[in-house]
Amino acid sequence: MDLNGIIAVTGGLLIVLIPVAGLTARFALKPLIETVARAMQARRGDEAMQLMERRMALLETEMSAMRAELQQIADGRAFDRKLAAGSSRAEGNIVGNG
Repeated sequence: MDLNGIIAVTGGLLIVLIPVAGLTARFALKPLIETVARAMQARRGDEAMQLMERRMALLETEMSAMRAELQQIADGRAFDRKLAAGSSRAEGNIVGNG
């Protein structure tokens, strides 16, 4: 057997078989790769939804804390008004009696 002949035939076959094998692999593996990609995208969607739910829960907690603070401020202002109204009446009584 001639070594040069074997190398030439092998090289000729590889020139044809490599592209054919590549195309076959592309069409055979494409559905598998698409399925894996969709599964990864769905997982990211679930993670994004969980992250959004956590963010919403934190915002709701912050809003309830702000409402409590606003209620305390409103109560303090009402107390100050009553105190100011009571002290002006008391001053009027002292001035009127004096």
